[in-house]
Amino acid sequence: MGIQYKKEYMERAVAVAHKGIDSGCGGPFGCVIVCGDKVVAEAHNTVVRDNDPTAHGEVNAIRMAGKNLGRFDMSDCVLYTTSEPCPMCLASIMWARIPVVYSAMNIDDAKRIGFDDKPFYDAMGDKINGKKNQFVTEEFHREESAIKLFEKYDGMEKTRY
Repeated sequence: MGIQYKKEYMERAVAVAHKGIDSGCGGPFGCVIVCGDKVVAEAHNTVVRDNDPTAHGEVNAIRMAGKNLGRFDMSDCVLYTTSEPCPMCLASIMWARIPVVYSAMNIDDAKRIGFDDKPFYDAMGDKINGKKNQFVTEEFHREESAIKLFEKYDGMEKTRY
């Protein structure tokens, strides 16, 4: 698709994640969705606040982007997230047709602070695990700010999400 990574959007996703953990809403997961050069949605994890296991940052941002754009097809958008999407979020990204995802941390980083998605990937077997995703181009851009975000969260007294 030829869309270049822009650090400013990842920094914004990290800032959104900080707001979420500082307010006790959930884990260190923030997301920004960009269409052209415009941010159309930004959201963080609200699992704890909403008592909703589906209220991940990516899902919340996709819902917001759909409302803001007035459409469900986001095939001209790019998603920036602080951590590699879990299987639920990845499926949501695919349904939204978002073709490019930039993640600052990966599933191993998330596992180190108590978020282990591997059992979910394993349960899905060949449907997701181990196969190159044909719908979404995923790239990792490890950012120091995201590392500090995860370290901050890891050192906090917290509930699971």
